[in-house]
Amino acid sequence: MAASELYTKYARVWIPDPEEVWKSAELLKDYKPGDKVLQLRLEEGKDLEYCLDPKTKELPPLRNPDILVGENDLTALSYLHEPAVLHNLKVRFIDSKLIYTYCGIVLVAINPYEQLPIYGEDIINAYSGQNMGDMDPHIFAVAEEAYKQMARDERNQSIIVSGESGAGKTVSAKYAMRYFATVSGSASEANVEEKVLASNPIMESIGNAKTTRNDNSSRFGKYIEIGFDKRYRIIGANMRTYLLEKSRVVFQAEEERNYHIFYQLCASAALPEFKTLRLENANYFHYTKQGGSPVIDGVDDAKEMVNTRQACTLLGISDSYQMGIFRILAGILHLGNVEFASRDSDSCTVPPKHEPLTIFCDLMGVEYDEMAHWLCHRKLATATETYIKPISKLHAINARDALAKHIYANLFNWIVDHVNKALHATVKQHSFIGVLDIYGFETFEINSFEQFCINYANEKLQQQFNMHVFKLEQEEYMKEQIPWTLIDFYDNQPCINLIEAKMGILDLLDEECKMPKGSDDTWAQKLYNTHLNKCALFEKPRLSNKAFIIKHFADKVEYQCEGFLEKNKDTVYEEQIKVLKSSKKFKLLPELFQDEEKVLSPTSATPSGRVPLSRTAVKPAKARPGQASKEHKKTVGHQFRNSLHLLMETLNATTPHYVRCIKPNDFKFPFTFDEKRAVQQLRACGVLETIRISAAGFPSRWTYQEFFSRYRVLMKQRDVLSDRKQTCKNVLEKLILDKDKYQFGKTKIFFRAGQVAYLEKIRADKLRAACIRIQKTIRGWLMRKKYVRMRKAAITIQRHVRGYQARCYAKFLRRTRAAITIQKFQRMYVVRKRYQCMRAATIALQALLRGYMARNKYQMMLREHKSIIIQKHVRGWLARVHYRRTLKAIVYLQCCYRRMMAKRELKKLKIEARSVERYKKLHIGLENKIMQLQRKIDEQNKEYKSLLEKLSNLEVTYSTETEKLRSDVERLRMSEEEAKNATNRVLSLQEEIAKLRKELHQTQSEKKTIEEWADKYKHETEQLVSELKEQNTLLKTEKEELNRRIHDQAREITETMEKKLVEETKQLELDLNDERLRYQNLLNEFSRLEERYDDLKDEMNLMVNIPKPGHKRTDSTHSSNESEYTFSSEITEAEDLPVRMEEPSEKKAPLDMSLFLKLQKRVTELEQEKQSLQDELDRKEEQALRAKAKEEERPPIRGAELEYESLKRQELESENKKLKNELNELQKALTETRSPEVTAPGAPAYRVLLDQLTSVSEELEVRKEEVLILRSQLVSQKEAIQPKEDKNTMTDSTILLEDVQKMKDKGEIAQAYIGLKETNRLLESQLQSQKKSHENELESLRGEIQSLKEENNRQQQLLAQNLQLPPEARIEASLQHEITRLTNENLDLMEQLEKQDKTVRKLKKQLKVFAKKIGELEVGQMENISPGQIIDEPIRPVNIPRKEKDFQGMLEYKKEDEQKLVKNLILELKPRGVAVNLIPGLPAYILFMCVRHADYLNDDQKVRSLLTSTINGIKKVLKKRGDDFETVSFWLSNTCRFLHCLKQYSGEEGFMKHNTPRQNEHCLTNFDLAEYRQVLSDLAIQIYQQLVRVLENILQPMIVSGMLEHETIQGVSGVKPTGLRKRTSSIADEGTYTLDSIIRQLNSFHSVMCQHGMDPELIKQVVKQMFYIIGAVTLNNLLLRKDMCSWSKGMQIRYNVSQLEEWLRDKNLMNSGAKETLEPLIQAAQLLQVKKKTDEDAEAICSMCNALTTAQIVKVLNLYTPVNEFEERVLVSFIRTIQMRLRDRKDSPQLLMDAKHIFPVTFPFNPSSLALETIQIPASLGLGFISRV
Repeated sequence: MAASELYTKYARVWIPDPEEVWKSAELLKDYKPGDKVLQLRLEEGKDLEYCLDPKTKELPPLRNPDILVGENDLTALSYLHEPAVLHNLKVRFIDSKLIYTYCGIVLVAINPYEQLPIYGEDIINAYSGQNMGDMDPHIFAVAEEAYKQMARDERNQSIIVSGESGAGKTVSAKYAMRYFATVSGSASEANVEEKVLASNPIMESIGNAKTTRNDNSSRFGKYIEIGFDKRYRIIGANMRTYLLEKSRVVFQAEEERNYHIFYQLCASAALPEFKTLRLENANYFHYTKQGGSPVIDGVDDAKEMVNTRQACTLLGISDSYQMGIFRILAGILHLGNVEFASRDSDSCTVPPKHEPLTIFCDLMGVEYDEMAHWLCHRKLATATETYIKPISKLHAINARDALAKHIYANLFNWIVDHVNKALHATVKQHSFIGVLDIYGFETFEINSFEQFCINYANEKLQQQFNMHVFKLEQEEYMKEQIPWTLIDFYDNQPCINLIEAKMGILDLLDEECKMPKGSDDTWAQKLYNTHLNKCALFEKPRLSNKAFIIKHFADKVEYQCEGFLEKNKDTVYEEQIKVLKSSKKFKLLPELFQDEEKVLSPTSATPSGRVPLSRTAVKPAKARPGQASKEHKKTVGHQFRNSLHLLMETLNATTPHYVRCIKPNDFKFPFTFDEKRAVQQLRACGVLETIRISAAGFPSRWTYQEFFSRYRVLMKQRDVLSDRKQTCKNVLEKLILDKDKYQFGKTKIFFRAGQVAYLEKIRADKLRAACIRIQKTIRGWLMRKKYVRMRKAAITIQRHVRGYQARCYAKFLRRTRAAITIQKFQRMYVVRKRYQCMRAATIALQALLRGYMARNKYQMMLREHKSIIIQKHVRGWLARVHYRRTLKAIVYLQCCYRRMMAKRELKKLKIEARSVERYKKLHIGLENKIMQLQRKIDEQNKEYKSLLEKLSNLEVTYSTETEKLRSDVERLRMSEEEAKNATNRVLSLQEEIAKLRKELHQTQSEKKTIEEWADKYKHETEQLVSELKEQNTLLKTEKEELNRRIHDQAREITETMEKKLVEETKQLELDLNDERLRYQNLLNEFSRLEERYDDLKDEMNLMVNIPKPGHKRTDSTHSSNESEYTFSSEITEAEDLPVRMEEPSEKKAPLDMSLFLKLQKRVTELEQEKQSLQDELDRKEEQALRAKAKEEERPPIRGAELEYESLKRQELESENKKLKNELNELQKALTETRSPEVTAPGAPAYRVLLDQLTSVSEELEVRKEEVLILRSQLVSQKEAIQPKEDKNTMTDSTILLEDVQKMKDKGEIAQAYIGLKETNRLLESQLQSQKKSHENELESLRGEIQSLKEENNRQQQLLAQNLQLPPEARIEASLQHEITRLTNENLDLMEQLEKQDKTVRKLKKQLKVFAKKIGELEVGQMENISPGQIIDEPIRPVNIPRKEKDFQGMLEYKKEDEQKLVKNLILELKPRGVAVNLIPGLPAYILFMCVRHADYLNDDQKVRSLLTSTINGIKKVLKKRGDDFETVSFWLSNTCRFLHCLKQYSGEEGFMKHNTPRQNEHCLTNFDLAEYRQVLSDLAIQIYQQLVRVLENILQPMIVSGMLEHETIQGVSGVKPTGLRKRTSSIADEGTYTLDSIIRQLNSFHSVMCQHGMDPELIKQVVKQMFYIIGAVTLNNLLLRKDMCSWSKGMQIRYNVSQLEEWLRDKNLMNSGAKETLEPLIQAAQLLQVKKKTDEDAEAICSMCNALTTAQIVKVLNLYTPVNEFEERVLVSFIRTIQMRLRDRKDSPQLLMDAKHIFPVTFPFNPSSLALETIQIPASLGLGFISRV
């Protein structure tokens, strides 16, 4: 695919920007070839037209997909160019807080300017042994790669650390050395690794200083070679230094400091030992105050001085030499304060008795006058004579400064030389790893000789780097058989030639230095004449004749010529040096200049490989007279060139590893990224050149399997073949048509730049389309389901609501109808009453009013009628008169007017008659007039008709009104009469109404009074009732509140007590576990020291050290604490004592001291035990004295026994006195002398201590035996007397009863306590047995439920499958299923039948045993027992007669066969054969049966010897085959079984309650082996810890591959493009492990432990430990691998964890606590899968991840990386929200889990039901020399 085709709409590109260097933009339309402008839109939304270069037509670089942003390796990016690199580094640094990134073979380290918790021991252990590409980028990964390649390839390695000042070079080199020191350990006890690390503070103090860019800038280059032996353990180191910046001693720029050591001295001036140095504050001295910044924030110079002195002491620099160094440094400071006074322009003097010079001379031990003279004069020698010349003040100051620089440089060399001596390897060096910490490319405003040398060195290093990168690329292509095409890369050989070739810059400089009057100006002219316009890399500045420009690989640099010659000569006056050499009082000072007389110096090319740092002009080449003045011709530039060539030879002879340190900003702000500064450094350090070389070929490389896994979605089913390679070829030919864009290698596919992005685009489009389809279908299905559910719910709600509404409406209608009916009748009644009343009153009023109105109307009508008649006649006369007058006037007027008008009309007619038109007009006008007149006539007719109708109507109305008025008049007449009568009636009624009103007023007033009284009474009553109710309610509430409070308090108290009880229980459990863990760790340490001691003893015996070749590491983190004393340590020390005495005293002094302390502790314990025995003896004596008074009256029946006891007491008293005397002798011997020899072997105190210890041990055993005999006699007497008391038939019953009464008096309380204790134990045992049976029953029921669930699921699946089949197949499947079911049932029945047969056989065997026991009891009852025999029984054991073939469960062997027994049964026993063919724990049973026989014989020596040999034999076999899991498991099981047997048959009641009566008969009778039980318990703990280490070593390689890397669910996690680091891992894959591999291994472990008969509780603890290791290792790798933190990987992890949980369920181990150990891993997987956007998500995460620490949660969120474009990155604001929410959580700041943690182990008592007498010894064990008893 053409590159231009990728420039489509919405494609993102990078465009140059003056501020941000590169800015992202998006194409608004597709690019077409020939376009001159690109339409872009910036990220802030601004549109832009980007003009293409018309000449090159170069398109802006494309931006990588978001999925690739933040990659660990820059070479994994699809588009490899500068903006992609810069953006990727910025995202990792700012957003993810990741400071390390790979760029092919280079590790890019960005200085965070902040302390990060990523360099601890846990991180080192996590990176140790890992492949480089498997973990996130880290300096430890580079160090591990170098270490591994050194061991694998047998080739020396180099780590080249470069960068600007302040970029973190020194810190990176320091961490690399720390890694080597930690993982490799040292070959001797001299702690070489500590010395290597201790050299850092010394070199930093004398070689580092504060600059404007860095507070701890290295002002010299160093190359440290760390030497290793054949076992790859550190044996020594060697340091080379380069180009110390001596000018800093005498001059510092603003805001800078001199070397740290000067300020440390000034800060420590108050110390007593420094009083003679006469130091002052740093501001007092000229050499320390010029920068004006004597203090560094956060740095305590006095404290740093202490660290420097401690480091010097550790490296073997004695206190006297240290004080000598400080004298020289103080002298330099005082020398800087020496001032000169000018006499004239050419001479000067030192003021007389000048104090600074006086102090300098006193410190240096030289003459004042001589030094003052040569500071102001110099000696000139010619061919014929020598003369002394005074010098000017300026020259004197320069000479003083040159002397100070020279002294400091020689002191620096001397210190480096002594450091190298201290680090020098005592044995032959096999290989080394070099760490080069050298200055990076530098360019300042003013660049001088130092910058020139630094940039010259970087040119050489860059050339080596380019060649190495080119070589690696070529090797990769050749290995994959890809056609190799030459790649054009920048070769800086021309620049190097310009500097170092013949007539080069250095050559011309050296030549100019030899000239008598050579100057910087003449040298500059020579440069211009030689190289200007002849070399393209050399230029001359336009405005200067004293400078030149060189085009370096990184940038152009302008160098100022001023000072080049002086710095190159490095001139110092020889006479001043001679004065210093002549010092007699100060021996160190001449020693500094002693090497100048020889060829070798501390920094010259010595046989040890050191390189010259900087030599002065006074160093002669040979010790010949006359040559001393010529040696200074060997200039600094010449020396530097030689040392650089030697360095390059060394680097070329090693395999280099590159670390490029980047300074993100110039202001030292933490996590602030300045793009301009970063891109400058990336260009300068060669990172971009690496990218360019990679991008020129095929930068993207995929294995065929990775390509298939990633782009499987682009293939159709028919395209997938069994051959993955052919499948990938076929698919690529379809996807990418241009075959030049990719190549097929042997194991990988190589792609051109941009092709992976194109494939990613196609894949993303395909996935997006599939996602849309899936989303469409699922959303539709979800919405349909939701709609159906909502519709069904809505219908149900509507039905209920409508029913309710209908019922309410019906009820409302009924109520309304009833209300209306009631209202109707009520209103009707009220209205009727009111109507009747009003009607009556109205009628009366109407009658009166109508009569009055009728009368008035009648009078008015009468008057009007008469008036009308009068008016009619008057108006008629007047009208007639007016009419006649008017008519007469009108007629007259009409006549006159008409006459006039007629005349006019006549005239007009006469005129108009003459014209025709007139007639027409007239005609038209007449027609109109006629029509108008017609219309008027019609209207008048209508008006006339309407007037006639109105008139007729008025007449009719008038007639009707007239009739009506006549009738009204008649009615009024009649009503008038009635009104007269009614008036009389009204008056009478009014009188009655007045009376009734009066009565009504009285009644109303009385009623009102009554109502008021009633209302008042009712109100008072109601108020009283309400008050009573309120009081009642208040009382009820108070009562309820009190009850509630009581309940709450009771509940709170109960809960508080329960919580306190639970917390105290948990705390006690934690304390117990801590103590147990501490004790077991001490045991582990003791076993390690014991093994170390055995190894040393073997080595001393053999006196030969045979180193085994190979890659072996020793753990340097072991603690040096002494183990607590145990009995086994006593045995071991006692046995090994003769061997120790023979060893040299120098070697064994520390061991003797520890032995002395242990023996002293043992003596204290013996003294305490002796005191307890003495107390018990005194108590017995008091009891005997009290009993003696009662026994005086009776004859002594048991006199012999009492006499025996008294003799024993006397012996004990005498022995106690003897012990006291011996203890006093020991104390006296120890106090006589306090010399160190008191503890040496052979010393008096030592001999006394050993003798007393031996005697005390023997006497202690004897006393223990005697006490046991006395106790057994007392108990047996009690048992013998008890039946006598019950029967009351013996003759001496009264005496025996009195004895019993005496015993009761003595121990009544003790017996009652013992009885209660036994009762409690019995109840506790019953409760435990019931609990155990209940748990077993519950577990079995759960198992049955689980099996039924599984069966149900299986049946449902079969049913679903059958329903999908056709009818014929369904019938066949059902038949097959039925056959399978019947077969399974038959198998179950057969298993049950076999179990029942076994049970029957077992019951038959028990029946025979019981029958035998019954027979024995019958025989015993028939025997007669006399009273004397009863009394004597406790003293001597009774031998029960047995049948001939009835064994007692003991094995007899001879003393001389003990070693053979241990050899055959322990040392040479094969666990596999025993586990498969014999009963579990058989060796333990055999050993215990042998111990039983020795106990039966009462042979304490035999018991002790056998137990000691057994323990030592087990230790030997575990030491020999300690890496074999079967062997360790076998002996752990047998040791535990042996321990259980010792407990089960110890005779203690707590261990005997589960025994059968016959087993109780087999208990030990003579010896208490409780101490040996403790020893065996300690041994079992050690074996358990060894077992854990073995299984950890087996599981370790599987865990990461199986739990993280392998895709258990195929296709879920997409494979992202990987970089170069993944391809060039150090060790090839040894086979990919899967989750099935882990589960198979777990099955193997479990089956082996079960075969060996290991206790179930112990198996649970082992499984818990295994699961903890799996969870811890997986989580640690997840936290250190960015590529594993994705949503899909979280799903994989959860699935894997579920498979492990399923394994636990299958093995019935869910209650072992193993699942809880995986909780942090489970929560981390959930954290990868949950939403990470809103505050609610943050709250959910904080509540969910309670097993993870805050650091782990934040780390996972920072590392979270989307694998597909559909996943979203975690915003920085969201991570800040999480941190704010978790800030109050108090958890460990540690990031990684402790994968080496071992849980404390316990060995619960597990008695065996196996009868000892039934055990048969197989012939295969070769134990024919022992016999059953």
